[in-house]
Amino acid sequence: MVDLPKIRAAMLALPEVEAGDSEESLSFSVRGKGLSWPYLARAAPKGRRELVPGVLAVRCRMEKKELLLEAAPDTFFDDAHYRGFPAVLVRLDTIETADLSALLEDAWRVVAPKSLVKRVDAGS
Repeated sequence: MVDLPKIRAAMLALPEVEAGDSEESLSFSVRGKGLSWPYLARAAPKGRRELVPGVLAVRCRMEKKELLLEAAPDTFFDDAHYRGFPAVLVRLDTIETADLSALLEDAWRVVAPKSLVKRVDAGS
């Protein structure tokens, strides 16, 4: 089960990461670019998007997305809105804290400016 406080602390330790408004949210961004955000889905075509509890959208490279979808379809999925978009949908009740934390750190590397990533890598 995902430990929200641990994930929030790990993400906020990364340079320039900003958290969403809610303590329970796993919504993060770097310089206005989303790393993760709540999943909103349409119950009907052209209907209003509504929050799907327990599902998070996480930015990732397309190659990684395809691997995740194939390797663990019980945890990772997409829908028509996310097909072709570099983010994967994650069922939070089926992923371990360490795995989600690693996925979010990868998202940071995708979104953060290259100069910032290089600076962090040089310091580690």
